Amino acid sequence: MTQFFTEGDSVGSVNARMGDNVNPRLRQVMTSLVSHVHAFIKDVELTQEEWDFAIHFFTKTGQICSEERQEFILLSDVLGVSMLVDAINNRRPAGATENTVFGPFHVADAPVRQMGENICLDGKGETCVFEGRVIDLNGNPVEGAHVDVWSDNADGFYDVQQPGIQPKWNNRGIFITGEDGQYNFVGIKPVCYPIPNDGPVGKMLDAIGRHPYRPAHMHFLVTAPGFQKLVTHTFVGDDHYITSDAVFGVKKTLVAPYEKTEGGEGVWHSRFDFVLTPITDN
Repeated sequence: MTQFFTEGDSVGSVNARMGDNVNPRLRQVMTSLVSHVHAFIKDVELTQEEWDFAIHFFTKTGQICSEERQEFILLSDVLGVSMLVDAINNRRPAGATENTVFGPFHVADAPVRQMGENICLDGKGETCVFEGRVIDLNGNPVEGAHVDVWSDNADGFYDVQQPGIQPKWNNRGIFITGEDGQYNFVGIKPVCYPIPNDGPVGKMLDAIGRHPYRPAHMHFLVTAPGFQKLVTHTFVGDDHYITSDAVFGVKKTLVAPYEKTEGGEGVWHSRFDFVLTPITDN
């Protein structure tokens, strides 16, 4: 056992202090954390002033957090950590629709709406018809799937960001598939918007020359008995920020067609099929 702290064996000095009856998974995580943090500090030869600045940054990040805002999640998002954790925990077989970040603006218990209903309640934006199927890996329709959808409005804000300005449940709804697995509803063609950038995370992005914008997308949460929960987006492919999403949420398979239509129900049309993965015992 290393009794005294040294620069050369700093990792061993710290990890040797861990108790004998520690949860094995906690031991694994903490041992690795200490190893990587110490390696980083040695690699960049962190100065005392830089470490003081980091402490200040984390303190400010915690102080700005509230019930409505979680700056640490934002930090995780912009560093790609949220997407990496999501990817590791949602590995799926070929052909299944991929997951992406959940985002902070989902609201539970949105109203169940009839197929074809319009979820845009403020009358803003370019109308878009969304439709497609919920199917399994073999292409069979999934009956009884709950397709929970939400998006920003034409000004780039979600309804929960503008209470009293936007109608409640604006651009939100749940649609339940029938035996054909089909879903369809009317919304708006989403627009890009910035993540909250008036706090420590926004200042960090500015300092390292990064923008705070997310490309236009529609959120989908698809659940069905016997299948894994799917949390995903469909993205507008010609969006200016499609290859530089501030939170790294874009995956190539999630870029959906958004095509302009002539007449009919909407100005835009987007079709996307969701392929669910069965729950297994493994």
